Amino acid sequence: MKKLFILGTGPGDLALLTPKAKQAIAASTDLVAYGLYIDLMGEICAGKIRHDLPLGEEINRARLALDLAAQGKDTALISSGDIGIYAMATLVFELLDRQLQGLETSPQWLDVDIQVIPGISAMQAGASAVGAMLGHDFCTISLSDLLTPWETIKKRIECAALGDFVVSFYNPVSKKRDWQLNAARDILLNSRPATTPVMIGRQLTREDQNIRIIELQDLDAKDVDMFTMVSVGNSETRHIVNGEKEWVYTPRGYSKKL
Repeated sequence: MKKLFILGTGPGDLALLTPKAKQAIAASTDLVAYGLYIDLMGEICAGKIRHDLPLGEEINRARLALDLAAQGKDTALISSGDIGIYAMATLVFELLDRQLQGLETSPQWLDVDIQVIPGISAMQAGASAVGAMLGHDFCTISLSDLLTPWETIKKRIECAALGDFVVSFYNPVSKKRDWQLNAARDILLNSRPATTPVMIGRQLTREDQNIRIIELQDLDAKDVDMFTMVSVGNSETRHIVNGEKEWVYTPRGYSKKL
């Protein structure tokens, strides 16, 4: 059977790479990914045929992975975090959908056995590093307007604010996008306290991890880059300090039973 494993490797720490993902990599002869994701896994990928494609080549990565699998090569398409969250899994299925509509010329793709293997997301890694920030309803919003119009993103932020969701922002800034995060902050400030806890986590679970807890009013895009996860608490999220230890949690309502 022609196999394509679509898998997430987690945020970076190999201890968070799931056993099922390890098994899929071991079973694959070919690995398709942005090169850094393979590099981070070290010896686990030794002896595999690497197909490194740079950032911006996502469509070509998905096509290549499908082509390799269709040729009978057990292939792993790899992304960091969870490959189903702002990552490559959706693109593979979009290509398959296009093939079924007759918009592609690769019917061999439809014979590939596809297995999607989830991974720990940066959102989860950041939340656990500071305690239990995702303890109640939450959502994720990508601030990249490369594929989604800003007006759509803005509407989603406004709705998240109205619903009082904890919000984790993916793709918060880049060299060409340095204003969206501050605009998102201002929208949230209209409906939740200026002192709302915010987790800023850079290079989560990796050797140079850096995590800060600040207040919403102090959130500034100049302190954030594309390697950073930003999670904003809701109106009830609490920041507690015990000596040198500090935690952030979002209560779910158990206080009514305490």
